[in-house]
Amino acid sequence: MKLYNTMSRQAEDFQPLNPPEVKLYACGFTVYDFTHLGHLRKYTLDDVLVRTLEHAGYAVTFVQNVTDVGHLASDADTGEDKLEKGAKKYGKSVWDIAHEFEDYFWRSMDAMGNKRPDVSCRATDHIAQQLAMVIELEKQGHAYVIDGDGVYFDTSTFPEYGKLARLNVEEQQEGARVEAVAGKRNPTDFALWKFERPGENRAMVWSSPWHKRSFPGWHIECSAMAMEYLGNQLDIHTGGIDHIPVHHTNEIAQAEAFSGEQPFVKYWVHHNFLQVEGEKMSKSLGNFYTIDDILERGFDPRALRLLFLTGHYRSEMNFTWESLEGAQKSYQRLLKAVAGWAHSEEAVSTTAQELQTRFYTALENDLATPEAIAVLWEVVNHVELSDSEKKQLVVDFDEILQLELASAAEKLENLSEVVEIESLPAEIQELVAQRETARKAKDWQKSDDLRNKLLQKGYNIIDADTGQKLELVHPKK
Repeated sequence: MKLYNTMSRQAEDFQPLNPPEVKLYACGFTVYDFTHLGHLRKYTLDDVLVRTLEHAGYAVTFVQNVTDVGHLASDADTGEDKLEKGAKKYGKSVWDIAHEFEDYFWRSMDAMGNKRPDVSCRATDHIAQQLAMVIELEKQGHAYVIDGDGVYFDTSTFPEYGKLARLNVEEQQEGARVEAVAGKRNPTDFALWKFERPGENRAMVWSSPWHKRSFPGWHIECSAMAMEYLGNQLDIHTGGIDHIPVHHTNEIAQAEAFSGEQPFVKYWVHHNFLQVEGEKMSKSLGNFYTIDDILERGFDPRALRLLFLTGHYRSEMNFTWESLEGAQKSYQRLLKAVAGWAHSEEAVSTTAQELQTRFYTALENDLATPEAIAVLWEVVNHVELSDSEKKQLVVDFDEILQLELASAAEKLENLSEVVEIESLPAEIQELVAQRETARKAKDWQKSDDLRNKLLQKGYNIIDADTGQKLELVHPKK
């Protein structure tokens, strides 16, 4: 098996530290707002990684954190606390916000077919571990206190700082990569522990040796919890490419300085961004979508999973409703094919065995999911394979793909179908026209209200690149 390692910038033969054991840590979700499509893509492809490793015979211990303690919105240890910001936005306590959005995250993951981690660890349940790590780093001379601000990691004590991102530390300037914080010894120093400032009255604070009301920095939680459950050295650590220059760079520094062991992580696996309709997701642009938006528009989450699988995790992907509509049609075609195949216990031919080998070879080559999906369709359309062989293959593939192909007949009953707007009653056509006008005027509230009216009448609306389309909703049985 090969994995692209961000540290070396190349695909490497995968050789875990203690085979067949694989210790894998995934940066989790910060529970201050809704899980969106970008999160869905990242964690879906993490799921493919875990399932591929397990199929290859590895015993994976999968740990993923839940960031339910507030940390500052800026990488520079300044700005507004994300949990506090979310609490103000939704008019609830930070604890209620954290619990509600954690529940929403897991519901989103379940809908996508992503398996739960072996250990899901909340930051608020591991304050003691984080604090102990900071105390030890200070004891070793890797940390210092800025009065009234916090405890900072001294990057000058870690000569290899920035090796993951290949930073030239000497070129880092105040105000460029990081904002100025009075009292910092080096521009790249980062907060391990922060102090509440006068008048802040934060909801999430803990007592520490330095301050009665204080809280952990962003980076310390991942290192502390990963090492708590997986030891000082990990095989794989996953995250988004935006974590490379700051979060993961700082994780390495504090973890390796703390333990004295290298590497903290042997293989760094980073996922690329998901754009939405060619732009970054933003509620102001009306393109911030969640699993509920997928469901309300009549799409099956597994069709979204199929769409994600058609792109490589290291490549940027652009989501559009038109692309999801195409994935839904492909998914429906796939389900119809599988539902029509009878199963028997006949011997598998050499051709079937070769296709099976190609499928898993693709996945074991740095998770080449587009090539694996191509093999899936090759099986579906193969003229020499029997229906029984096809069914055996696709059900086997689905242990990783998780497209619910074994229950294809049942899935078909709940898929919606696209209808021609021109063939619908004048009342429905008028609602569609009004909504198009509202969208062009960027009146998102009116647009949503009109969508709900159409839903009440049995139609889901799709905002495709070529215009609005309607799907007739089949009643759920």
